[in-house]
Amino acid sequence: VGSTPTALFAKHLDGVTEMRPGNFVFFDLFQAGLGTCGMEDIAVSVLATVVAHHPGRNHLLIDAGGLALSKDTGANKNVPGTGYGRVCRPDEALPLPGLNIHDVHQEHGLVGGPKAAPVDFASYPPGSRLRVLPNHSCMTGAMYDRYFVIDPAQAGGAIVAEWDRVNGW
Repeated sequence: VGSTPTALFAKHLDGVTEMRPGNFVFFDLFQAGLGTCGMEDIAVSVLATVVAHHPGRNHLLIDAGGLALSKDTGANKNVPGTGYGRVCRPDEALPLPGLNIHDVHQEHGLVGGPKAAPVDFASYPPGSRLRVLPNHSCMTGAMYDRYFVIDPAQAGGAIVAEWDRVNGW
């Protein structure tokens, strides 16, 4: 059997000889939308940098796009308006209200957008960092050769370990 919700909520697994529950270990916005986990349970994020402001289009330009985040929009099915990911401060686990990735290009993402509340550009100057919670942690994680493990209890979320990924099929 597969599926993260099955791994968490199955009443019994009699007769099951193997379980492959996808993103059970990390969670993501899709699972949060299903109610399988809370936002604070999502253990994968992408650290991005604000590279530009576009006030006329009401968005921040960040250096994380489709390659860094994936182009999966599955989370929007259960939480409309999620876009390509939700944005947090670098040392926080909960998304900032109204700051979603509304569009992605290969290497850049657009935070905010024409349908979003006005972006407070002064709070996110070029060079500042944002964490992006992914719609699908498996697809996002597949783009990287390692994970940086942080301890949110330490100031600034200090890196406490690096985990190599097994890549390829």
